[in-house]
Amino acid sequence: MSTRRDFLKTTLGTSSLLAVGGVVPEFLASTARAAEKDDKKKDTVLVVIELTGGNDGLNTVAPYGDDLYHKARPTLGFAKKEVQKLDDYHGLHPRLTDFKRLYDEKRLAVIQGVGYPNPDRSHFESMDIWQLADPKRANTSGWLARAIPGMSVKDAGVPGMYLGNERLPVAMQGADGGVISLADRANFKLQLTGNQTRRKSLIEDLNGDKDTGKADLAAFVRKRQLQTYTSLQKIEDALKEAGGSGRGQNRSFVNGRVVTTDPDDLNTLSGKLSLVARLIQKGLGTRLYYVQLGGFDTHSGQADLHGTLMGDLSAAVGNFFNSLQAEHSERVALMTYSEFGRRVKENGSRGTDHGSGSCMFVAGSQVVGGLVGKHPSLSDLTDGDIKYHTDFRRVYATLLDDWLEVDSKGVLEDKYEKLPLIDRKKKAPGGGGVPLQPGAIPAPPILGVPPFQR
Repeated sequence: MSTRRDFLKTTLGTSSLLAVGGVVPEFLASTARAAEKDDKKKDTVLVVIELTGGNDGLNTVAPYGDDLYHKARPTLGFAKKEVQKLDDYHGLHPRLTDFKRLYDEKRLAVIQGVGYPNPDRSHFESMDIWQLADPKRANTSGWLARAIPGMSVKDAGVPGMYLGNERLPVAMQGADGGVISLADRANFKLQLTGNQTRRKSLIEDLNGDKDTGKADLAAFVRKRQLQTYTSLQKIEDALKEAGGSGRGQNRSFVNGRVVTTDPDDLNTLSGKLSLVARLIQKGLGTRLYYVQLGGFDTHSGQADLHGTLMGDLSAAVGNFFNSLQAEHSERVALMTYSEFGRRVKENGSRGTDHGSGSCMFVAGSQVVGGLVGKHPSLSDLTDGDIKYHTDFRRVYATLLDDWLEVDSKGVLEDKYEKLPLIDRKKKAPGGGGVPLQPGAIPAPPILGVPPFQR
């Protein structure tokens, strides 16, 4: 008797259900199995923000209560009155006001001392390690890509999406499932027009199948195809609503010229997360979203640059969660990471150099808020760097098992002790969740610092 997997292999062959990304039989089969188990349960969503360049974790979560911190950073260190105070020792960067609000609402986990054995201070090698989830870099596919075949994606033909102008991140490369890369409106429209003849032929073949033994499987594949078309239409509709409206544009005089910025433009983090919020509330069904914020390689003049980046990050994430209605907010978790931290001691250019060990944030209505782990000791360093105590793969394992409901051992190729990050019984706080309207502009970064200063 023909199985679903056999049928999908013979029916689809190498054809793609997505003009913008490959979808293979294992992804469709796992989706079918999940759909049979529970048609009413809504899938969870994970949004990943890559902080590119090596974010300074020591000034992101500042140990303001430690004299060694102030001694190592005479110009960059924050005083007690400056930080977003978490307790008598820890404080968030002064510009992370929305993160502090999420923390107070118990919707933000601050994970300290995160790293991996024998850290690499090269941007490229370290970023590969984080995205492959493999310090030896033996894997050829990213950790999110490896998670896709085991995920259920009941409502969409698009399980993963990258929003950005760079090449597809390593974390999402090699997916045994469908990932699309969305750079801008023109790019997306070009991809939508491709492969139409093959897709039409595929649908006609499925509709004309007379084998009654395969009828239910053919119906399933037709349903997936229709969901794919519906998903693409929802993306196109959201793109029409998001950014580029001309409303809310800012004009500033910088370096002798007028610079115009749009905080809802898709080239900004706010614009990307606003689009993600729209897609979630339109019921797209995509479970993995990946975005980036660059500029964190702060070797000199760190104070102003890092402050601008922290303000952009905080405002974008705050606006993202504010725009989600409670029913959607409860389905969403957001994670930030960077390839490495910075040295404890500031350099002679009032910046910081490549280091190791840093912090991560996980935010969401069903996230267990609070500090996770102790701040690494500043009196026990390795070559000027803090010592990590939490392997980053423990964070990944927790989100895979407890949030995406994917077997973490199968993805990470080992078993990692999970962290207390997720509580699926928590409810979203009331009073938020105002849907973004067409052309709506997110809240600007605090103190009015525009994104162009990145």
